Amino acid sequence: MKKLLFTTIITFVTSQAISQTDSTKQTTDTIKAGNFVIIKKHGTKGQDGKEGKGGFNFSWRLGQKKEKSNISTNWFILDIGFANYRDKTDYTFAQAGNYLRTINASVGDVAKESLKLRTGKSSNVNLWIFMQKINLSKHFINLKYGLGLEMYNFRFDRNISYRKNPDPFIFNDTVNFSKNKLYAGYITIPLMLNFDFAPNNRKQLFTISAGVSAGYLINSRNKQISDIRGKIKYKGDFDLQPFRLAAVGEVGLGPIRLYGSYSLNALHDKGTRLEQYPYVIGVRFSNW
Repeated sequence: MKKLLFTTIITFVTSQAISQTDSTKQTTDTIKAGNFVIIKKHGTKGQDGKEGKGGFNFSWRLGQKKEKSNISTNWFILDIGFANYRDKTDYTFAQAGNYLRTINASVGDVAKESLKLRTGKSSNVNLWIFMQKINLSKHFINLKYGLGLEMYNFRFDRNISYRKNPDPFIFNDTVNFSKNKLYAGYITIPLMLNFDFAPNNRKQLFTISAGVSAGYLINSRNKQISDIRGKIKYKGDFDLQPFRLAAVGEVGLGPIRLYGSYSLNALHDKGTRLEQYPYVIGVRFSNW
């Protein structure tokens, strides 16, 4: 009898507690937008059956990052830098050929000084249509490649001239030029290994890339400005090497990107006997 009474009392108390909990239960609506969560709380019902005031709760859920893509693409990258070349020409040997000519004895033979560049005015501008980066190992090691146009402006300090009549040759001119430059443009494909030392940091605190590039000459000309001849452009390949192979590199420190390039083959064809190896250093405007 006592057991039956005790069981009845326990059952009654439990049912009342559940009933009370249900009558004061809160209901919520949840809205998610990425990592941002909005929770709308409805009001609680009291003993009189009326619903109280609700409210909104806003929260940001950390640690829910998107998985990093194994392939990323960067469009329309711009390089601006200074250009020069390392001249290893044996001019005694080169002057015995047919590429360096003496047109007027008063200005002398073409020598090393004749092809000296204005360092501060010789430039390199590159426009990369795209560059892609492929993850090779945990986004720390990546393969980086692209396609673009490399443009070199070699600004001469002396009155050297390029001609093609019918074969290409160069000579010391008798005219003083206020502007005298050789332009060479290449379609180029770079291929590099990229090392990202903070792959999970969007700011990419420190990155290094190194590799090679292969280019094909698509345009070259000698542009000159003088009081006597005015502005004139002489177009032709001028026996420049049709293919260009270079060692290339890039260093990224925060938002700053520096790039460099050194030609592994000479600027001019072997038959010219000139051995000049262009190199550049400059700033790259890129997202990574």
